[in-house]
Amino acid sequence: MTKAIVIRENGGPEVLKFEEVKVADPGAGEVLIRHTAIGLNFIDVYFRSGLYPSPTGLPFIPGNEGAGIVEAVGEGVTHVKEGDRVAYVGPLGAYAEARIVPADRLVIIPDDISDKTAAAMMLKGMTVQYLLRRTFRVVEGNTILFHAASGGVGLIACQWAKALGATVIGTVGSDEKAELARAHGAHHVINYRTEDFVERVKEITCGKGVDVVYDSVGQDTYPGSLDCLKPLGMWVLFGQSSGPVTNFNLADLAQKGSLFATRPTIFNYIAARSDLEETASDLFNIVASGQVKIPVNQEFHLSEASKAHEALEGRKTTGASVLTL
Repeated sequence: MTKAIVIRENGGPEVLKFEEVKVADPGAGEVLIRHTAIGLNFIDVYFRSGLYPSPTGLPFIPGNEGAGIVEAVGEGVTHVKEGDRVAYVGPLGAYAEARIVPADRLVIIPDDISDKTAAAMMLKGMTVQYLLRRTFRVVEGNTILFHAASGGVGLIACQWAKALGATVIGTVGSDEKAELARAHGAHHVINYRTEDFVERVKEITCGKGVDVVYDSVGQDTYPGSLDCLKPLGMWVLFGQSSGPVTNFNLADLAQKGSLFATRPTIFNYIAARSDLEETASDLFNIVASGQVKIPVNQEFHLSEASKAHEALEGRKTTGASVLTL
């Protein structure tokens, strides 16, 4: 037996229950890992609330990201062994002391990266990798707008985009968060609570607009995000922390400058083992280089998952948060 956070009904943070659960032995192609740290992400809120239905139905254990030690391997597993430090982005079930993970989702953690850092950066860092290097390939000279620039994904994105030679404009919800975004590479920061971000973007870009808008906010930033783009620019909607966009009209893309729009998710970008390895390697390399630092600014014990969700939804967190054991 081990302990885990179990969701038996969708709802608020109060539905996160710390309970004893059984963990099976690893089968063929599977690995048993003992977690040392678990990543906290806004997608966890979507599954908890029911906005994203659990693929296994109720009850279920939430969480897609973690780091830990391999305790046992199943038949056919060769690229990891007992005792290895590993991290993953995988199927639901991370909010647990121990769990079974498909072996092909695991990557070895480099010696110079801690378990907490690995747990904090796998989902967020690989999200930034596919956003900046594959969805819209940022190059020197681009100007980008990144909403929620002081969040876990945002702080990584600001550093990485700056390293690529882009001009980075970020939006945040407070002056304190603005300072944090600037400290992590944002050249211009807009407090959307006191400023009109569309007008400020126009001022910053001398009316030209940006090449790409990375938007994990959704409802509150639409259609403003489209109005920040230059002709032929791209709106990358990769989350919806304020609620889903429900009134999107394709005709707006033509009217606003033959724009592009996409709604990507990381799981499509790392579905193939080769893509996972390349994405993780790119992330590990830029973190090891020192160009991107992973700020773990909040830690909660696994049993405090409901408290962690309250902080996350209340926009009281900055950078990355982890659940510890």
